[in-house]
Amino acid sequence: MTATMGAPETILPAVQADPALAALVERVRAAQAQGTALSIAGHGSKLFYGGPPVGEPLDTTELAGISSYEPTELVVTARAGTPLETLEAVLAERGQCLPFEPPQFPGGLRGRGTVGGMVAAGLAGPPRACVGGVRDYVLGATLLNGRAEVLSFGGQVMKNVAGYDVSRLLAGSLGVLGVILEVSLKVLPVQPATATLRFELGEAAALRQLNAWGGQPLPLNASAWWDGMLLLRLRGARAAVDAAIARLGGERIDDTLADPFWLGLRDHTDEFFAHARATIAANPAANLWRLSLPQTAAPVQLTGGEQLIEWGGAQRWWCTAAPAATVRDVARRAGGHATLFLGDDRGEGAFAPLAEPLARIHRELKREFDPAGVFNRGRLYPEL
Repeated sequence: MTATMGAPETILPAVQADPALAALVERVRAAQAQGTALSIAGHGSKLFYGGPPVGEPLDTTELAGISSYEPTELVVTARAGTPLETLEAVLAERGQCLPFEPPQFPGGLRGRGTVGGMVAAGLAGPPRACVGGVRDYVLGATLLNGRAEVLSFGGQVMKNVAGYDVSRLLAGSLGVLGVILEVSLKVLPVQPATATLRFELGEAAALRQLNAWGGQPLPLNASAWWDGMLLLRLRGARAAVDAAIARLGGERIDDTLADPFWLGLRDHTDEFFAHARATIAANPAANLWRLSLPQTAAPVQLTGGEQLIEWGGAQRWWCTAAPAATVRDVARRAGGHATLFLGDDRGEGAFAPLAEPLARIHRELKREFDPAGVFNRGRLYPEL
């Protein structure tokens, strides 16, 4: 991988030496020539997210394996089809982790989430507000674009240089720019101490308390409020965690109960998300929305449904039958935006419409990387 974050490096010998990669390149060349669409898929764990898949599946699961791992440098490079559980197991052996806790979504067609899907979706778990998101940990990436070119961006170190940081631009792009082939990621040591506290609080009181705690030197890592109960996860040095427990009060939850809860929240297998899926199955008008708001935003009101709040108030899940226009307006008036996360009402797109200057940038990037519109048509925005 090239060590700069500006211009890409075109890779040709690597294609010839790798049959799986060569096969992908040939598929893209054929699709470009024929004007057909390809739908990039690993294990299929995120096919529900964004617009519906269009075109023939392009399977990336053969591109699996950890290319390099330097524990002392806190850097790992993995191919796109590598299952997240495989990568995380290797990191755990050295006492390291992906601190943003990417969802694995075990309900995929062929298993759990992959490294490529993690970056393409850009989704992070419960500690996102405290530790950063996917793009904050992407150091470099190799991409197969719509011209059937294999390009490398970034590197394996953090640099502050001019030019597009394309490797991070891929985070959350949902594959509309090309096939992510390989990614270099920053990893961190596992923190020595973790504790979960429970508080009985209403929504408004919970939000006020979270905002107050957020301004204090506390080892906060994650939070979740649902149905009058606030859970707070502390993580850091043992002395800091112990001091916070004594200071905050609340009821400490045993790790044997707390750990499965946070994993279920990460993978959307806990009670709230299970109930949301059951509601959507029973009511075609219901959808699960993710509202991204300022942490200081007041409680929002939507007709009916249930709500779960994460990220200190910045992520608010709503399962409701309210119309899309109503949900988006509520989010806009609260200073944020709404994403249709799960449901069938995708006629206007899953993501909030962009202002024209931003929409133009998206169109120009798509034109540069995938001029024939080969990849993931409509997954991010209907016009891409």
